[in-house]
Amino acid sequence: MTEANASPADRSRNEVMERVEHWVFDLDNTLYSAQCRLFHQIDQRMGEYIAGLLQLAYGDARQVQKKYFHTYGTTLRGLMIHHQVDPSTYLKFVHDIDLTVIEPDFALDAALTRLPGIKVIFTNADRTHAEQVIRRLGVARHFSAIFDIHDADYVPKPEPETYDRFVANHAVTPHRSVLFEDTAANLKPAAALGMTTVLVKPGEEGVDNDVHGAHIHHVTSDLAGWLEDTALRVAPGNGAPS
Repeated sequence: MTEANASPADRSRNEVMERVEHWVFDLDNTLYSAQCRLFHQIDQRMGEYIAGLLQLAYGDARQVQKKYFHTYGTTLRGLMIHHQVDPSTYLKFVHDIDLTVIEPDFALDAALTRLPGIKVIFTNADRTHAEQVIRRLGVARHFSAIFDIHDADYVPKPEPETYDRFVANHAVTPHRSVLFEDTAANLKPAAALGMTTVLVKPGEEGVDNDVHGAHIHHVTSDLAGWLEDTALRVAPGNGAPS
């Protein structure tokens, strides 16, 4: 679709995308589909860690896990506050999972290749896990940086101070950036800063992802397809700066 025959909504999207300098991606359930259930493994490992730490039955440990997640943004944050858990030990345990469920994503690789600008990962996970995932996907070469939970000083998304830290660390101009996330709540602080936001569905099971919030500018269930379409919109000759 060219600018000449684009609808007003399409023209608006084109105008936003043409000025993007930073493409910012969450990791889990965003760069790969939630349908592969990789995060389900992580979720289960979290419950197992708490069960061992607090000597609880697994079902009771899961209740603690979800309470901390909903209260603090990550289970880790709650464990650090209430039980002085060492974050590195915890993260190593919960990310000891079977990554072979992730297949190389050739469509995502091609879309990222076409997309101009800087690509960065912004995750509540740790760098080691992120590096393993993007290697499995076959897209590691596209990302110039990873901002992980250690960089956030263990204060997770959606805490606004973590977005401020991310923006400062990577010299991101919010109104020239786009954030892709599978969790709607994590898009709200980004939108408040002026970032364009994209909700990637289906997201994690049990998380309320109302797609109608004003802080959600775009929604997709096909990240690679959305990026490919966007790359065509911003390509030189389609109204974008060369």
